[in-house]
Amino acid sequence: MQLSLFEDFNIAEQNLLYKKEVRFIDLFAGMGGLRLGFEQAFKELGFNTRCVMTSEIKTYAIKALEENFDHEKLLGDITQVKSKEIPDFDILLAGFPCQAFSTAGKGLGFLDTRGTLFFEVGRILKEKRPYGFILENVEGLITHDKKKPKDEIGRTLTIILRTLKELGYRVEWKLLDSKDFGVPQSRKRVFIVGTLNKKINLDGFEKRYKTFGEIQESGIGTLDTHFTSCLLKHFKPEELYGKAIKDKRGGDNNIHSWTIELKGEVSDEQKVLLELLFKERRKKHWAEKIGIKWMDGMPLTVEQIATFYKHKNLKDLLDDLVEKGYLVLEHPKDVVEKKLSNGKTIKRREYDITKPKGYNIVTGKLSFEFTKILDPNDISPTLVATDVSKLGVVDGNGIRRLTLREGLRLFGYPDDYSLECFNGSERDKRKAFDLLGNTVVIPVVRDISLRLGKEYKENLKNIEEIQIGMSL
Repeated sequence: MQLSLFEDFNIAEQNLLYKKEVRFIDLFAGMGGLRLGFEQAFKELGFNTRCVMTSEIKTYAIKALEENFDHEKLLGDITQVKSKEIPDFDILLAGFPCQAFSTAGKGLGFLDTRGTLFFEVGRILKEKRPYGFILENVEGLITHDKKKPKDEIGRTLTIILRTLKELGYRVEWKLLDSKDFGVPQSRKRVFIVGTLNKKINLDGFEKRYKTFGEIQESGIGTLDTHFTSCLLKHFKPEELYGKAIKDKRGGDNNIHSWTIELKGEVSDEQKVLLELLFKERRKKHWAEKIGIKWMDGMPLTVEQIATFYKHKNLKDLLDDLVEKGYLVLEHPKDVVEKKLSNGKTIKRREYDITKPKGYNIVTGKLSFEFTKILDPNDISPTLVATDVSKLGVVDGNGIRRLTLREGLRLFGYPDDYSLECFNGSERDKRKAFDLLGNTVVIPVVRDISLRLGKEYKENLKNIEEIQIGMSL
């Protein structure tokens, strides 16, 4: 039966409206950061978004995903999901882990990626033929597995880009820093974006800035501990802005444990001694005198210390600092070669007991309650899963830990992102910060997705033709 022009027009309009629903999948989803940024952008462009599949294996991440999103298909290990089980979709999102490729890189493209999780991304792109994708990874991906020191990019990224291009995609990649996208955190991440018909420009994003004070909560309960008491005894709250607390490095923005007498009283003479020892122990000429290969921070004997700090009771001053825990008396470490059971030889540092013991700074920073106090007039350093809970915030006249809500805001998460699943034990909160340390910054994803979305919108009428044409 022949359709009238009117009926034919209605069918075309219905098809167009159908395409206004953008279907996507979210792999290695974490807390859903890629999804949030993507959905924000496409909704701004007038699209309805529909996540047809999510894949994640971490228990706490799954709890966050279940609490904050509706799911048609929430699956675990993507390596166990066959392509035929994945619904058709338009855009793939993936913050895949960075892994070295096990083959010799013989130009096999897609086959070179076997044994890695990127293989799963390539497999799905190959078999499902979506219009485009957004991939995210750590800065280290750029130089990962370099063949030569002077190479601009490593073998891992080279194979990834080659694979995507061989699958028929027009690909661009860029290292972007979140501090340029309106969040008060410096976080550099690699983004790889591709479509079937056109490269997406990743240059020239509009820069916008924000300080930590603009997202900081106030009136939160502060800590009254020995550590915070020592800090506030020696510094006014505003004098702590931006300060790091660690004994391994110096500088104007660093506070040492002996500065605040954290482990016990330290005389003015001992403070001078510690500052001198702190600097001298790093100088390369001591390695030759000790008879070891240079390392950054060597124990020095009383006789060696006496060459730059003369005091009639030098040993007593040093031994008192050892007793209180500011110094340690130890043998120097030298480089030794060890042969493994597989025949390989490795080099590592071991104590050389043939050399006399010397005095060295105790450098373990993770025993400190805080390792850095955030500056409300500046940005946060990169939040890392291992020490994000060690970041301190001045609140009124006291100091407290970074709240989980502040942590989410440092990644651009909206305040309606629910935290109920993390409001239990301290273990739950630690797991939440661990997830944060590995998540993406949403405004960066949004800006990238806007560019991808505009290209998608321009090709709305012939998306299917593009997909079919590229699969032939």
